[in-house]
Amino acid sequence: MTFWNRILNPVSLDIGMDLGTASTLIYVKGRGVVLDEPSVVAIDKKTGKPIKVGEEAKIMLGRTPDSIEAVRPLKEGVIADFRASKMMISYFLAKVQQRRGFIARTRMVIGVPSGITQVEEQIVRETAEKAGTGFQTEVRLVPEPLAAAVGAGLPVLEPTGNMIVDIGGGTTEVAVISIGRIVSCESLGIAGDNLNDSIIQYLRKQHSLMIGERTAEDVKMTIGSAWPDTDEGTMSIRGIHVNTGLPSAIDIASGEIREAMQEPLKAIMDCILRTLEKAPPELAADIMDRGIVLAGGGALLKGLDRLISTTAQVPVHVAENPMLCVVQGCGRVLEEIARPHESTWSTLLGFKHLP
Repeated sequence: MTFWNRILNPVSLDIGMDLGTASTLIYVKGRGVVLDEPSVVAIDKKTGKPIKVGEEAKIMLGRTPDSIEAVRPLKEGVIADFRASKMMISYFLAKVQQRRGFIARTRMVIGVPSGITQVEEQIVRETAEKAGTGFQTEVRLVPEPLAAAVGAGLPVLEPTGNMIVDIGGGTTEVAVISIGRIVSCESLGIAGDNLNDSIIQYLRKQHSLMIGERTAEDVKMTIGSAWPDTDEGTMSIRGIHVNTGLPSAIDIASGEIREAMQEPLKAIMDCILRTLEKAPPELAADIMDRGIVLAGGGALLKGLDRLISTTAQVPVHVAENPMLCVVQGCGRVLEEIARPHESTWSTLLGFKHLP
């Protein structure tokens, strides 16, 4: 496309974004989910400029020289480093834009934790607006549990009770939803990263072995579980011995990793029970019938559905693509806004009707 064609034929870019502590996912209207990369930025300390972003930056975590810093710009689902977040979002938006012509307007729907403060909302909105690629950028925020419920295919606009548990990297979002609104919810700052941390602390305390975040994540996904199973395995873990400072390796069983994660798992379970107890009786009855749906990367932990269903005495289902639920929910909202006969989501999010 020539320069003048791009200027004379401007286009709109409609984006749904799951701006997560662990990963950022982007949905582009008409193209689906086009990006899924770690929320990590590697910055040159001397120049302050980003060297690597996303997957390439994650590889550098714990392996950088003093002149380079690999950082996670988000903490517990909200922006902790404004500058690094702007760099990261700008990079991701440029990556998904491709050669689409002159972007006259960028419209974004971004999933954020339900417990976010007004100040944190403003930071997310300003960061996204400044990182936008279009001449005009419009940003709307949608609570993550609502977006996850939409992405999981729950009938959230109907007058019936839907319960979603979205376990991400930094937060666990638990909500009861009906008629497009959150009836009761709780946002807990304990999620997948805390499960990793509990494994790191356990191995250090019980086996005098120091490991990093990436190793802890691998251990959790390979042999970690929330409920005992007949097919449990062992895994060889390499790290640094606390006393000698030399490389060391141990074999560890699934049961020990489950024991290591007990504290954060109990906190998540208690959060689910509190939210369920706050639900109105009629909606609680619907949930007893329809069950609880798990979304987010944490939903992939083996046996978690069994733990919740046994403790809460409610059926539990894992969403078809749990890690994509929030971003797909944001994308579905964008698609619905574009339909002339559909005004519900436009009203809920405050968007002007799309021509």
